[in-house]
Amino acid sequence: MTTKRRGGVTGNAGLHAATGVAAFLFLIPFYVMLRNALSTDAHITGEHWELFPTHLRWGNIGELFDDPSVPFARSLVNSMVVAVCMTAGILLVCSLAGYALARIPYRHANKIFYVVLGTLMVPTSVTFVPSFVLVSSLGWVDTYRGLIIPGLFSGFTCFLFRQYFLGFPKELEEAARVDGLGYWGAYWRVVVPNSLNFFAAIATITFINGWNAFLWPLVIGQDPDSWTVQVALSSYITNQTVVFHQIFMATAISILPLLLVFLFLQRWLVQGIAQTGIKG
Repeated sequence: MTTKRRGGVTGNAGLHAATGVAAFLFLIPFYVMLRNALSTDAHITGEHWELFPTHLRWGNIGELFDDPSVPFARSLVNSMVVAVCMTAGILLVCSLAGYALARIPYRHANKIFYVVLGTLMVPTSVTFVPSFVLVSSLGWVDTYRGLIIPGLFSGFTCFLFRQYFLGFPKELEEAARVDGLGYWGAYWRVVVPNSLNFFAAIATITFINGWNAFLWPLVIGQDPDSWTVQVALSSYITNQTVVFHQIFMATAISILPLLLVFLFLQRWLVQGIAQTGIKG
């Protein structure tokens, strides 16, 4: 018994040590980002590396938002609007589609599901040009509609919702139908309130993807006032100049919303994905 107890303590110590080393290595890029964000370009590119800058340049924050060539504040607002609307839209559309495929008896339901799965095998580059031509013909370039609407459906998210709803207890829905509720009533009043963990997990992933989107906003947002934060970040790197301290400061500020969302919803993220239940 003593040997087991000592082995357990040793094993826990080794686990904590490994976790500490992994956490340290994971935090190094964030340290470099913050260190360079509060430095000058000369300190960043200088021969002698300083672990901590002698003088922290908090004025870099004001310089970033006062730059007339890059409307960074506007880009943050655009990214927030796009990410929030895409998250809400995908949750509504894909959850309804997944619920219908999992619960509503229809002889072609499996065929429709296979078609949805088939969309996952089509490279994004194949549909990129047709999507742009359609959006351009509708006059949605440089608008929120052009940035948001084409991304309101995800085959993979629909697949995840279907798999989750297949494992949802049917007894709860049957009780709702006894009370006179139809499919919509059972979905809205029973299924959704009892699936908030899974919805939160999908919302977290969708928000992060919407915030980090680059190629589509780059093509659609041609006017600087339509730039998202990722497009604004790319504008600091040109063929002529690279403004290092602004890049690092903009990056540090742009990850704050993602950090807050992840910290707030992280406990639902793993729980929700674990509840997909991959069932046929």
